[in-house]
Amino acid sequence: MKKAVILDAQTVTDGDVSLEPITSQCDAVLYDFTTPDQVAERVSDAEIVLTNKCLISKEVFDLCPNLKYVGVFATGYNNVDIAAAKLRGATVSNVPGYSTNSVAQHTFALILHYYSSVSKYAEYTGKGEWCFSKLFTHFGPPLYELNGKTIGIVGYGSIGKAVKKIAEAFGMKILVHTRTYPEDTSGIEAVSLDELLKRSDIVTLHCPLTPETERMINKKTLSIMKPSALLINTSRGGTIDEPALREALDSGVIAAFCTDVLTIEPMAKDCPLLGAKNCIITPHIAWAPLETRIRLIDLVAENLRAYLRGEPINNVAK
Repeated sequence: MKKAVILDAQTVTDGDVSLEPITSQCDAVLYDFTTPDQVAERVSDAEIVLTNKCLISKEVFDLCPNLKYVGVFATGYNNVDIAAAKLRGATVSNVPGYSTNSVAQHTFALILHYYSSVSKYAEYTGKGEWCFSKLFTHFGPPLYELNGKTIGIVGYGSIGKAVKKIAEAFGMKILVHTRTYPEDTSGIEAVSLDELLKRSDIVTLHCPLTPETERMINKKTLSIMKPSALLINTSRGGTIDEPALREALDSGVIAAFCTDVLTIEPMAKDCPLLGAKNCIITPHIAWAPLETRIRLIDLVAENLRAYLRGEPINNVAK
């Protein structure tokens, strides 16, 4: 069996999901976590490496002459030097679409967290404060209906389209900004980014991190948004200028921000958004439901199986 190394197994399973669909196919060495300076040493003479976030750089390819296959536990593959892989003739396989439903679900979990204030009202009752109310109800943090609100979806791939379906169920008006004009425009209005930011009550980001999208949300674009707007990010942290967003939140340029991603992960102690006004941060978990991770591992195993039989699939290094 060919030698394979899994560099950061704990990023996909903490013992609750089996890696057997992968390890049964090869002579696998598993590491829970690998630091950047350990990558080349651990890959060493292996032909196959499987990674979630460890950097597979040109230096790693140079120091590991047997490396021919990189399997990524993710849709994004910006942690792999694709140019170096191409020079080596190596295969790099990602997993598109595995987390579409879970990310769309988390997007609305964040939206509802703000619009329905469930945690704040639960805290009120949990402290026993409702016991002292003269009324049967309590008017605390404001509550809002999603019906009739305008949601602006930036990026209209599989996740953006899933978000659109959920938004329709809530009776929302839908604006979309995307690099390519969508073939099916039923139920949406395709607009420029500036128009989307200007008109939307909620702006949600579902675009890849590219030179064009890096810091696309910045001081200038934030100033276009409604003061009552909610900004959601479940794409990549680098799409937002975090210092500019901190200033916008604290000064009331926009109402609130909910995110599952940051520019630096895990969160840096000096993260500009830490402690910002009306800012909710979850630790990159939108992709992580149990069912989603089982699906991810099965698809990574399928990618590996295809490579081993000489018919690689999802190869982003062609």
